[in-house]
Amino acid sequence: MTITFTAMPTDYAENLRNGGTDAYGNPPETATSDGPGHPCRHCLKNIDAGEAFLILAHRPFPSLQPYAETGPIFLHAKSCERYEATEVLPPMLQSPEYIVRGYGADDRIVYGSGAVTPTTEITDRAKMLLAREDIAYLHVRSARNNCYQCRIDRD
Repeated sequence: MTITFTAMPTDYAENLRNGGTDAYGNPPETATSDGPGHPCRHCLKNIDAGEAFLILAHRPFPSLQPYAETGPIFLHAKSCERYEATEVLPPMLQSPEYIVRGYGADDRIVYGSGAVTPTTEITDRAKMLLAREDIAYLHVRSARNNCYQCRIDRD
């Protein structure tokens, strides 16, 4: 099985950069990066020190429902190239571990699928989880703060 690390769609990122509103209907806040720790959810790279970035509420689900978590994310203030790679861990995944969790076709958590996973084992865990018929896609989330990082899909 081949997996893809899926970044925020470009049209959504550009909408936010051009005055669009976040999941709460607010315009994104602008800040300046002081270095690593501000991962862009579009290019899936860290935002370098001195670069402007947006802070916004993001809900990576198509509709409101009890499992549709919303949380803060970062996005380069200037356009960046969307991450497009198969089987390759995004550069922003630099912590020692992350939560990898499965969601069903109904966009709800598949109970028992989530686990804190060493970064070096994310690809193998993703393949194992996505082999299950009850799991439609995965989220990679911060193991410390549960912040959404990216999605993993099967190809």
